Amino acid sequence: MTATKFKRYIPYLLITPTIIYYAVFWLRPVLAAVFYSFQEEGSTAFTLANYKAIFSDPYFLKAIINTGIFVAISVTLEFIVAMGLALLINKKFRGAGLFLSLALIPMALPATAVGAMWSSGFATYGWMNSLLYKLGLIAADGKIPFLAGNEFQSLMLVIIIDAWQVIPFMMVILLAGLQGIPKESIEAGYIFGGNKPTVLRKITMPMLKSSIQTALILRIISAIQVWLIIVMIYGYRRIPVLLEEVVFYKEELLGFYRIALAYSVIVAIVVSIVAVLYLKVSGAFKKEEA
Repeated sequence: MTATKFKRYIPYLLITPTIIYYAVFWLRPVLAAVFYSFQEEGSTAFTLANYKAIFSDPYFLKAIINTGIFVAISVTLEFIVAMGLALLINKKFRGAGLFLSLALIPMALPATAVGAMWSSGFATYGWMNSLLYKLGLIAADGKIPFLAGNEFQSLMLVIIIDAWQVIPFMMVILLAGLQGIPKESIEAGYIFGGNKPTVLRKITMPMLKSSIQTALILRIISAIQVWLIIVMIYGYRRIPVLLEEVVFYKEELLGFYRIALAYSVIVAIVVSIVAVLYLKVSGAFKKEEA
């Protein structure tokens, strides 16, 4: 083999370890999960019983609806706030570095810590009511039952808690994109008579498109898979969502492991469909004109 031909194979040789790693530790478990989802517990026969059980479960429709509401509201809210904070920090005002450091603290906390903190905070005798009492906003006997709302109110509370943790993640991606925009482009917009809203809409946002797409698609995927914070605050099936049902069948209902696998396959399909639809709508699949 000549040196020229060997060089052609170097890129393939370099990515071979990565391909092997994903084949062993990712592709194999995924294929095994799909395979076993079509088998009942203690049986090797092909069956759709697991999927029939899921589709006949009244909590499945609730999980779909709650997940959809959560994704739509949380992603929209978090993007608007994250964009505003990124634009603010990008101005590099005095104390911007300290503000950024403080804003990133929630992102560094694991979901278990966030769930435990807010679960204790929103309890009737939790630190949130204690804080409101110390500030004189409520009376000693006027404690607010934060966790006693209906399903929709509880979902809105979870969205607020989740936004507190996730907004810094989206903000960092958007801030990185803003800092990569040439200052000359922004200055040119003002020179040619543009005001701040016009420059933001016609120059900044189009040049920030790739960062926005990255932030939104990552957030949408993670929002579909939310469950731990909900379970830690409300327990199972108070606010059923897709991934929570997977864990419920696996951890709470012993002997329903194959149904949990089928549920996980459904979640993976939903995530893939939503991701592809978003990328298609956003124009990520369109080829740039030469």
